[in-house]
Amino acid sequence: MSHLVVIGGGFGGIGAALRARAKGYEVTLVDRCPRLGGRAQVFERSGYRHDAGPTVITAPFLFEELFELFDRKLSDYITLVPLKPWYRFRFNDGEHFDYGGSMEDTLAEIERLSPRDVENYKRLLEDSKKLYDVGFTQLSDAPFHSFGFMLKQVPHLIRLGAWRTVWQMITRRIESDYLRQAFSIQPLLVGGNPFDTTSIYGLIHFLEQAHGVHFAMGGTGALVDGLEKLMLEVGINIQLGTTVESLEVRGDKITRIKTYDEQHEHKEMMCDAVISNADPAHLYGELLPSQAVKTSAQIKVRHAKKSMGLFVLFFGARRQYPEIAHHTIWMGPRYRDLLKDIFQKKILADDFSIYLHRPTATDPSFAPEGCDSFYALVPVPNLQAQIDWDIEGPKLSKRVIQALEDTMMPELSTYLEADFYMTPEDFEERYLSPQGAGFSIAPYFSQSAWFRFHNKSEGPSNLYLVGAGTHPGAGMPGVLCSAKVIDRLLEPVT
Repeated sequence: MSHLVVIGGGFGGIGAALRARAKGYEVTLVDRCPRLGGRAQVFERSGYRHDAGPTVITAPFLFEELFELFDRKLSDYITLVPLKPWYRFRFNDGEHFDYGGSMEDTLAEIERLSPRDVENYKRLLEDSKKLYDVGFTQLSDAPFHSFGFMLKQVPHLIRLGAWRTVWQMITRRIESDYLRQAFSIQPLLVGGNPFDTTSIYGLIHFLEQAHGVHFAMGGTGALVDGLEKLMLEVGINIQLGTTVESLEVRGDKITRIKTYDEQHEHKEMMCDAVISNADPAHLYGELLPSQAVKTSAQIKVRHAKKSMGLFVLFFGARRQYPEIAHHTIWMGPRYRDLLKDIFQKKILADDFSIYLHRPTATDPSFAPEGCDSFYALVPVPNLQAQIDWDIEGPKLSKRVIQALEDTMMPELSTYLEADFYMTPEDFEERYLSPQGAGFSIAPYFSQSAWFRFHNKSEGPSNLYLVGAGTHPGAGMPGVLCSAKVIDRLLEPVT
């Protein structure tokens, strides 16, 4: 039986491992973290539980497909519940906007804020559906390693206005400044600046309307646990706490993988094929010999623009804040200029915006009785900014707590406990993410589809790539679709 090794246990790696196993491969998955999930780790402090990574599930059918490969049902492993609202936006002047639930809910909220934008939003959804029908339904699992295939898509992309940015797509329909901000933040969920990111990512609006926004009871960690159970049941070998050191290439194929564990014990394993869920820049720049990497990949490693970094503050509160929604987008006083500071100037500004996650709004098991669990995610520059996080980390933590206390969480500093944080330095160290980027390379048009790192490697012939840095991009739907691309590339074992 052909032995296939998956490097990295994020959702892209998990999806690829299951799809390869369903094709008959003997599969070994290795990951350097203490548990599966990649950035979807789980932290526990003083009775508080925190999902460390993604928390928004927008395309549950992509998970259902993985269980259906083995005639199983996701619902037997994981309980998904729909959220209402999907997100609550809290603007700097105190105004708010509850987005999601039923279409009627959304339209009623738009009517309250900006009656003229009710019909505008419907037109925006029509635009989004057109993007979804091509960008997601037709192309999200299509291999883009052929430039000829890319050329064939150009007329469709031009017709859909893919040359526009997400901000341009929104502002040509929506008039309200509040709603323009709310409807343009989606690229930030995949590492992009809405003022620079291709409007292809505007398909997220229709994706959310078509399939809803869900939460896994027990958190994203419980979703990972359900997938791990499935992997073990179908015979996938999982090696955690194991870091890939190098890949040995003979001819045009990887033949051997060298690893080391947490005790720095070095091991080797033979392989017939490899699927990498590591950051492509790390894969091509650190794991493969340079002579085995094509010039196209070397150019991308040197010149690709990375996504922003993330500062994530985890904390508990010895009281509950029932008025805080499950997902809150806390908008700071600046929007465009703040994003310019983060993505272009690469400076840590005095102001910020926050994504606040309160899982206890849906699942009380995340905190001791009568308490709440939170994480506050702040987009910040990646490590190109040369920020001293030993100095700035504690200062930013205090500013975030103070801002939340001043606006919507009274006496938070009094009830705060078990707080800690991650910076871009942690992303670089724990996940081997170059420049501490939160989402690998940024989703510019010039870094999408064929211009992104290819799923069929630009190197050894038996190497394939999945994950945020590859087509179609970051986010759970994106990386799960990258595994579907591999499904189309891998020949079944006979």
